[in-house]
Amino acid sequence: MTAAPWALLSGAVKGVAKKYSQDRSAALSVAGGRAVVLVVADGHGSAAHFRSDLGASWAVEEFTACARAFAYEAVRVGGDASGWTGLREEARRLPQQVGHRWHEWALLHDRNSPAHGARSHRAGRAETERDRKEPPDLAAYGSTLIGAVLTERMVFCWQLGDGDIVFVDDAGVPHTPLSTGPDMGDETDSLCAPEPWRKMRSHWQPFTGGAPPCVLLSTDGLSKSFADHQGFLDFATGLSGRAAEQGVAAVQSQLPDWLARAAQFSGDDTTLVGAIAAPARRSDES
Repeated sequence: MTAAPWALLSGAVKGVAKKYSQDRSAALSVAGGRAVVLVVADGHGSAAHFRSDLGASWAVEEFTACARAFAYEAVRVGGDASGWTGLREEARRLPQQVGHRWHEWALLHDRNSPAHGARSHRAGRAETERDRKEPPDLAAYGSTLIGAVLTERMVFCWQLGDGDIVFVDDAGVPHTPLSTGPDMGDETDSLCAPEPWRKMRSHWQPFTGGAPPCVLLSTDGLSKSFADHQGFLDFATGLSGRAAEQGVAAVQSQLPDWLARAAQFSGDDTTLVGAIAAPARRSDES
């Protein structure tokens, strides 16, 4: 058997009445098509987070850079179980790598263009030694982050803040590996917090038999458009079923309309990326 290629899905729409979207995303094949990197980030977007589009962009950029290197290692290890422990340790380090790199971008940007004005003019007084030692408030750049790395052998995923990761297996059964239950209000974990990697959830799953699942990542604008969580899961399973029946290209062509309809209900930016493994071809096929 040869490695199964991955067919990718990607779509995003701006929230109703919003000037521009705070969501960012990426879906790309790496390692000669033997692995996929998926990521979505949702800038918080409120007045306190008025630069969160930048924060979401950095989240996607830095996760993609770190996850790409990790994906090559995951492909190299493959099905060799003796290498899985080291790979999982590397996966546990990835959130801190991404968090540090994101904070470096935010600190540099804030240093060159302070989000809350020059510190020396704060409260109409001269800058003090305490001001110079106090870390800047990075809330202006706040963003969530959801990412995944898939290979033909396994999937790794990470999540900070709201949004959803759904696996749909070849029997059409959905699974949400990092769900923490219903959201409580609008509060969410964020990259702008100190040491955000400590709150990042992670999941690892080897594919021990059967086809790899359909993997979908979405910002919370999608799930919030449904009356309940089951409705959202039904959407995910329906999307996976249509891809199997009609082909991924047909689903991709309809995805913008589906997301636009969802955004009308939630009012929020709505973004989805996904990967579906095509059936593996046998090496003796022409």
